[in-house]
Amino acid sequence: MRSALPLVCVALACGGEARIEPGSEPGPVAEPGPVAEPGSVSESVAGSESVAGSESVPGSESGPSAGTGNRFRVPDVRTRVRAAGTLAGLSDSLRAAFAPATPDFSAILPPAPGDWLAEHVELGQTYDQYVASRPNRPDWRRRTLYIAPLGEPAGPGAPDLELVAAFARAHVGLPVRVLDPTPIEATGARGRQRGSLRQLLAPDLLAHLERSLPADAFALIGLTAADLYPDPGWNFVFGMASFRQRVGVYSVARYHPSFHGEADHDPAPDTWVLRRSLKVMAHEIGHMFGMEHCTYYECVMNGSNNLVETDRHPIHLCPVCLRKLHYAIGFDPVERYRRLARVFRRAGLGPEASWAAARAERVEAAARAERVEAAARAERVEAAARSTPRSP
Repeated sequence: MRSALPLVCVALACGGEARIEPGSEPGPVAEPGPVAEPGSVSESVAGSESVAGSESVPGSESGPSAGTGNRFRVPDVRTRVRAAGTLAGLSDSLRAAFAPATPDFSAILPPAPGDWLAEHVELGQTYDQYVASRPNRPDWRRRTLYIAPLGEPAGPGAPDLELVAAFARAHVGLPVRVLDPTPIEATGARGRQRGSLRQLLAPDLLAHLERSLPADAFALIGLTAADLYPDPGWNFVFGMASFRQRVGVYSVARYHPSFHGEADHDPAPDTWVLRRSLKVMAHEIGHMFGMEHCTYYECVMNGSNNLVETDRHPIHLCPVCLRKLHYAIGFDPVERYRRLARVFRRAGLGPEASWAAARAERVEAAARAERVEAAARAERVEAAARSTPRSP
C-alpha cells in the first residue's frame, strides 16, 4: 500500500465539487479511519483546461481526462440490499426507512456521456465500509453546525441564509448557527483573474475555516458568492470539503442563468438557485461526515460533472446514505422527513415538500404494518402453545 500523503487534493473542474482528505492527522471529534490511497477518489474532468507543467499528486489520477472511458455497471438489487447492511435488530421505523426495496428511490441511472460515472471510476461505499472507516461523529462537546458567509451575499438569486440554515437543521438534526459575514480580504485567500471574472482559491478558504472552527462546532461550512477554483490547473469548482477536518466551502456564483450571460429562462430562477445551493450544501456536509459518493441510488451524494447532472439528482439521501447519517448522529426518520417537508414548503420547493411528506407517511405506515404483523405472529405462537397437549 502506498503511504498516505499529508494532503490529497481532489478536484472537479466542470461543475460539482472537490474534496480534500487529510492524511496522518486525526480529526478532533472521532478517531480517523484508514486514509484512502491517493488516486482512489480522484475527481477530475475530461476536457477541462490545464496549465502546462502543473503538478499533480503522485500516484493519483488528478489532472484532465483521468478516468475517461470508465464503464460503470449499475448495481443490481442484491448489491443495493447488501450496501445498506443488515437491518436485524433495528426498530420498526428504522427498518422501514433503510429498506432498499421501496418505490421512493430509484436505482442509479446508467451514466450518459460526460456524466460523472462515465468519467470516473468509483467503487461505492457500503454502510459497513462507512462504519469501518470510523468517520467523524458529533459528541457532547461538538454538536453545532456553523454556516460561515464569506463576503456579503450578492448577485441574482442569492439564497436566503435563514432558509439555508433551516434546511441544514432539518437535514442533519443538529443545532445550526449562521455566523456574521467575514470579508473576503480577512480570509487571506489568494485569487486569480480570468477575463472579467475574479476567482478565489478554495483550499485557502478551507484553511481559513479550519483556523476559525468554533470550539463547540462539529463542522463549519462556508458559503460564498465568489467563484472558486481548487488548483491553477482547473477552470472552477462548486465546492470543497474535508473528510476529517470538518470544514467545507461552496459557491453559489454559477447557479443563476445570468452568470452565463443568459436570460432568466427558468420559470423561477431564484428557486433554482436555492434548490442547487441546498443540494450542494447537503452533498458537502455528507463528505464532512465521511460519506463518499453514492453509486447505488439516485441520491444527493452522487457525483456530478455539471449543473445539468446536479439538477437531475434528488435533494434527498438514499437508504444507504441515510443509514450512514443515522449512524453518525441518530434521529427519528419520520420526524426528520416531516421537518424537511416543512422547510421545503416554506422555501417554495413544492416537489421536494410533497416527496418528503409522502415518504414520512410511507415509513410510518410500513413500521405500523410491521408491528401489527409482529403482534399477530406472537399471538399465533401463543395460540399454538396453548393448543399443544401437555405431557402427563
